[in-house]
Amino acid sequence: MKIHFVVHEYFEAPGAYENWANAKGYQTAYSRVYLGDKLPDSVEGIDFLIIMGGPQSPTTTIAECAYFDAAAEKQLIVKAITAGKAVIGVCLGAQLIGAALGANFEPSPEKEIGKHPITLTEDGLKDDKFTHFGETLEVGHWHSDMPGLTSDAKIIAFSAGCPRQIIKYQDLVYAFQCHMELTTEVVELLIENSEKELNMADEHRFVQTPAILRAHDYSEMNNNLFIFLDKLAGQYLIKN
Repeated sequence: MKIHFVVHEYFEAPGAYENWANAKGYQTAYSRVYLGDKLPDSVEGIDFLIIMGGPQSPTTTIAECAYFDAAAEKQLIVKAITAGKAVIGVCLGAQLIGAALGANFEPSPEKEIGKHPITLTEDGLKDDKFTHFGETLEVGHWHSDMPGLTSDAKIIAFSAGCPRQIIKYQDLVYAFQCHMELTTEVVELLIENSEKELNMADEHRFVQTPAILRAHDYSEMNNNLFIFLDKLAGQYLIKN
């Protein structure tokens, strides 16, 4: 299995996604665009395309961020989906998947930073990739926007602060506005680079302080992510 990560910032690291790939012995490759890495010209050598988060948005221009090319990333996503690859987007990556499929991202009703519960919808409870989640699950959050919806998209999970936490666009294409990949190491990187947002903890009911963020145990949600990824990989292999 060949996993390709698109990473927009060093502090928006793949975390548990990378840990899963390494534990399985899968091949990993990276486009660290913040370092000037190019996106793949082809998806031929990719099984899983995983697009990570970042402070940018799908409407951020190259003039605003010289190393982020939203149009090129959307083209890569469309190539991967058309070729039947498994595609996962996290936060910004989730919004880019929606935008690539013609659905504009939107502001979330609430800013969320921390560990808060998500609730599965009826569609989520019916999707066998999420049966191990139960009805609710505590997961990581670090966002203020959410992905757009296509006509056939299915919302898998929502939270009290955001109505679109996990979206299924196609059988092998999923968007995670939430951050199930967070580890203590990734959280520390995010804290170091989110001073402005964390200073607003008193103003937002779903924004937690650095002390609370550091005290959380992220292992259970990581393990639930691993099971989801195993199920998605199994479905991918059946289809390919």
